[in-house]
Order: sequence, then structure tokens, then C-alpha cells
Amino acid sequence: MVGTRSHHQGPLRAGKTSLPNPPVISIIDDDMSVRTATDNLVRSLGYAVETYASAEEFLHSPRLNDTSCVIADVRMPAMSGLDLQSHLIASGRRFPFIFVTAFSVESDRIRALKAGAICFLSKPCDGDVLIKCLDTALAQHSTAPGA
Repeated sequence: MVGTRSHHQGPLRAGKTSLPNPPVISIIDDDMSVRTATDNLVRSLGYAVETYASAEEFLHSPRLNDTSCVIADVRMPAMSGLDLQSHLIASGRRFPFIFVTAFSVESDRIRALKAGAICFLSKPCDGDVLIKCLDTALAQHSTAPGA
């Protein structure tokens, strides 16, 4: 993952070094190197980060209801990121989703965006683009009903 936050105006602006109650960003990817790189980038922005190797692991997490945004791989063993998004919507949980994939398929992109995904990015994704998607997702989440 390439990118910097030199132009980022997220939660660390105005000299803040940490947030009192930072949003929880859940990163779900079966590739440990992608989880680690994404974790490092998102954590450097001042957010709380939880990482999961599978959708099932996320669904059984005690932090599930604390999540402010999900960054998920599209293709994972057992339950895909798209199936996770559908499952959460069906169970009444709506989180902003940012999808990342090494196999960009137009039908997957359309399905994700129709279900409300904020971004659908190809791996390796640019860090600045991911940051912009995260800013959009969190702004949308904070203004959503019940947020």
C-alpha cells in the first residue's frame, strides 16, 4: 500500500495527537500483509483499528457493534466481503463499507455500490485514495440516522 497523509485533514488535524474516542475501523482481509499495511495506515491517522482474517471472525467479534467503518476484501474463503455486507444489511446492521480487491470484477463493483459501499478499490490501492474513502465513510456514518 503506497501513500502518505501529507494532505490529509482527518482526525489528527489541528495538532491533535489522539482522539478521545476514536472511530473503530474494522479491517477484514485473509491476506495478512494487506491487513498489516492497512492497519498501519489507518492507525497512523488516529483511529482505533481491529483486524480480522475472515468475515466470520468479524461477525463473532465483541467489537462488532462498535465498528464505524469496514474495510474488507471482496474475495475471501467461506464468506466473501460482498456476502458479509449483505448479511449485515439483512440483520439490520449498516456500516459504511470500503472494498478492496485484487480481482476487480464489474459485477462485484456494481453489487457493492448498489448495496451502499463507499468505495470499491483495486489492490494495491493508493493510501491517499483509501484515506479519502475513509473520510467520506466516516462523515456519512456520523450523519446517518441513529449514529
